[in-house]
Amino acid sequence: MIRTALPADVAAIAALHTRARATYYRGRVPEQAYSGEAELARTREGWSRAVGRDRAQGRVFCAERDGTVTGEAAFLTADGETTLTQLHVDPDHWGSGTGAALHAACLVAWRRAGIERVRLEVYAHNLRAQAFYAAHGWRPDPADAASGTHRTLWLEVASASGE
Repeated sequence: MIRTALPADVAAIAALHTRARATYYRGRVPEQAYSGEAELARTREGWSRAVGRDRAQGRVFCAERDGTVTGEAAFLTADGETTLTQLHVDPDHWGSGTGAALHAACLVAWRRAGIERVRLEVYAHNLRAQAFYAAHGWRPDPADAASGTHRTLWLEVASASGE
């Protein structure tokens, strides 16, 4: 089930976020950058702000199965640009369709808000995520030099009647 995240979900979302990030950062980024109590506290605070923001600024969705949060997605609209800031699925639920369902919920919200274009940044070594986004219509930013730690991708959001 995909639903709007609630303040009560923040701890579970932050823990899931940390587990998911560890799968693609481990061995590439110092561990303190994605785990440990200080990082988890920072992550919880960020998710708390995201869950509490006004809907005009964005949304946070969570996937739930049997009462457990199995995925999350968040986007933010600021200064006329919408960014998919997070989309993570618990590694134990990869391949279950959770990521696709979260992505679909974001698409519905973007269409309802009249959003036509969305950007995201994906970790350069996270080839699994890059393949997921490519399969869902995201395209690399032609101006992205493909150097550094992240790649910028863009999605042209088709209207509901245009699909």
